Amino acid sequence: QGQLVESGGGLVQPGGSLRLSCAASGSAFSTSFMLWYRRAPGKERELVAGITSSGIENYSEAVRGRFTISRDNAKNTVYLQMNSVKSEDTAVYFCRCLRPPTVDYWGQGTQVTVSS
Repeated sequence: QGQLVESGGGLVQPGGSLRLSCAASGSAFSTSFMLWYRRAPGKERELVAGITSSGIENYSEAVRGRFTISRDNAKNTVYLQMNSVKSEDTAVYFCRCLRPPTVDYWGQGTQVTVSS
């Protein structure tokens, strides 16, 4: 298994933007699904966005039209561009590398706080 390290979290005002990054080690990245999840205080973890190895994107209804997931296979990195953020986007954001049945690992998470 490899490792994932998220970065880019922090404090942002409502309506602002933030870009999260997730850097992967190991050889599985370019052939794996990459996913972003979040866990808000007092809530279950939820899937936010995913991208296939070929670049097909998918989003939850909560973020569609505001967030964009992308990947750079040459850099083994996946990104989450967050625009027009809202207070309900406040959460710990996690990335996941998935290629069933043998590859499934998570990052440690990065905190995003939306507040004025």
